[in-house]
Amino acid sequence: MNVDNNKVKTLRNESVQPLYTQIKEILKQRILDGDYEVHERLPSESEMMKVFGVSRITVRQALRDLHTEGLVFSVQGKGTFVSRPKAVQDIQSLQGFGEAMTPKGYETSARVVAVQETQATPDVAEALKLSRGSSVIELTRIRYLNREPISLDNSFFPVEIGQRLLGRDLTQDVFPMMENDFGIALGHADMKIEAMSATEELARHLNIESGASILRIQRLVFSEKGEPIDFEYLSYRGDAFQYQLRVDRQ
Repeated sequence: MNVDNNKVKTLRNESVQPLYTQIKEILKQRILDGDYEVHERLPSESEMMKVFGVSRITVRQALRDLHTEGLVFSVQGKGTFVSRPKAVQDIQSLQGFGEAMTPKGYETSARVVAVQETQATPDVAEALKLSRGSSVIELTRIRYLNREPISLDNSFFPVEIGQRLLGRDLTQDVFPMMENDFGIALGHADMKIEAMSATEELARHLNIESGASILRIQRLVFSEKGEPIDFEYLSYRGDAFQYQLRVDRQ
């Protein structure tokens, strides 16, 4: 696919942005818009030099920045290709998906599948320290990274907290909402991570094959006072998510 000549007009020498940054942003937007599909080869360095009217050094810096943001990868002798988005999240910090990914240059979004009051399962009731049969608010969302579906999140809240979420924009991270709007200081989270195969429902939501590898994270979030306030099942595509952590030998 060629570089759109109409896009080149957005390069401005008088801009405060360096030329390589402007080129990177043009290519990034075309990747996010789907003009360049996953694993599609980008124009060669020579093609970009000609179309954008810049040096090879400028083109290479733009491509390096795209590589740093995880948008492209290179194959020796073959060129630069669009990457499948892959999230890498620091396990040592309690963050929402958008909080973790946006500073790294990724575009994040979410689609609410359902938000409803339902009866807690035994596992959910135990985690949230509720009596058997208690009601909870269940929030189901698909999370997107660079417009690709990456996880299906099922979150369960005690009714007194969950009801305050109703009617709000739940495509955003809930953690800042609880802290800034509800005045609930977050403390820590207990997590369990396991590998599993995608069910038909998961496969449909995440646009993968049934039986594909899934990384499922069970996360129980506590307030600063030590009260359980959010119990979650986060089901990530195995090919698109990675946790990283540092372990010191004491």
